[in-house]
Amino acid sequence: MTNASGNTGNAKTAKRLLRMLGPGLVTGAADDDPSGIATYSQGGAQFGYALGWTMFLTTPFMIAIQLVSARIGAVTGQGLAANLDKAMPRSVLHGVVGLLLIANTLNIAADIAAMGDALRLVAGGPMLVYIALFGIGCVAAEILIPYHTYSGYLKTLTLVLFAYVATAFTVRIPWGQVLVATFIPQLSWNRDFTLMLVAIFGTTISPYMFFWQASLEAEGRKLRSKAKDAAAMAALPNRLAHKDSFRIEIDTITGMVLSNLIGFFIIVTTGATLHAHGIAQIDTAAQAAQALRPLAGPLAFFLFALGIIGTGLLAVPVLAGSAGYAVAESFGWEGSLELPARGAPGFYLTVAAATLAGLGAALTPLDPIRMLFWSAVVNGIVAVPLMVAMMIVVASYKIMGKFAASRALLIGGWGATALMAVVVAAMLVTSF
Repeated sequence: MTNASGNTGNAKTAKRLLRMLGPGLVTGAADDDPSGIATYSQGGAQFGYALGWTMFLTTPFMIAIQLVSARIGAVTGQGLAANLDKAMPRSVLHGVVGLLLIANTLNIAADIAAMGDALRLVAGGPMLVYIALFGIGCVAAEILIPYHTYSGYLKTLTLVLFAYVATAFTVRIPWGQVLVATFIPQLSWNRDFTLMLVAIFGTTISPYMFFWQASLEAEGRKLRSKAKDAAAMAALPNRLAHKDSFRIEIDTITGMVLSNLIGFFIIVTTGATLHAHGIAQIDTAAQAAQALRPLAGPLAFFLFALGIIGTGLLAVPVLAGSAGYAVAESFGWEGSLELPARGAPGFYLTVAAATLAGLGAALTPLDPIRMLFWSAVVNGIVAVPLMVAMMIVVASYKIMGKFAASRALLIGGWGATALMAVVVAAMLVTSF
């Protein structure tokens, strides 16, 4: 009897915790897209375990800046672009959003190309057909399925990330060496090491993540407030922020920790296999999977390739959706993944255009690595001024009321901004 009631209580607790997970979990998981996998794989192949520490260093800063974006959306009931309109000139906002759209489109192209290549490696057949099917399928799902249904699919896809944890345990890893390299890092400030350091930092903190999580928190507030009358709506910001604060923290912390934990396992796996066998150059995530097959066996190869396809299916809608929200909010258009296409034509046109433009680029002979490089450059240019504006918004009592950021959140958010400023400066110096 005790066991039965105890099991029931545990099941209820697990369900409550699962319900808390949403925008933060999906945002963190989408950060480990095929482009991120390629970056982490190259880091492991080129430097072994020497960059594992970066995953632990960036985690608190990722949590802080994503908490800032989530807080802005949850308290104001508006997405990030709508709030940034209060903190920067509209012409600057439109420039930032335009650059975000370019960067997201390039990233979508690289991700769709990686997904098609990974499926070709697993199943054989024509890669270009797979690329076209992935791109068209993502557009159809984004437009035809309401987000409250689609979000369940995205949350389920986050489980694919554990393929990289499983992959790590299919190969022999000297964990003693890994722990030493992670917690007593040996830094080397040559050009190659610095470039890879910049690439990893830039991959873990990306502007599209800010827009996505803020907009989804705003969406969630709208869904919860549908049945409320005008008087209740007027008091909603105070009650809602108190009620959701704990949920947002749990959701965001879980998503960012998961994201970087997976990144750590990818670095360790490729370090123990590719680097240990003298393979130091990986251009794509699919190439990393292919290189694993003779070294770690078919199971490791299959899990790695499965992860590429699954994370791509998760990341492409997030990249396109964040672009749609940013463009719609900056022009004052109606924009919501809960609305049918006819209810938010500008929003869905942006989502479809970003995905189809990425699909078109993926079908060309353009080098995915060059697309990723320019995506990183554009994201770097956007990130720092965007983060500064976010910090101004979240600290403003005029915008946030009594839910303006605490001192701890301000320290974490400004710390993340400073880290990105250093990363962008290093990227520009080392790249050009």
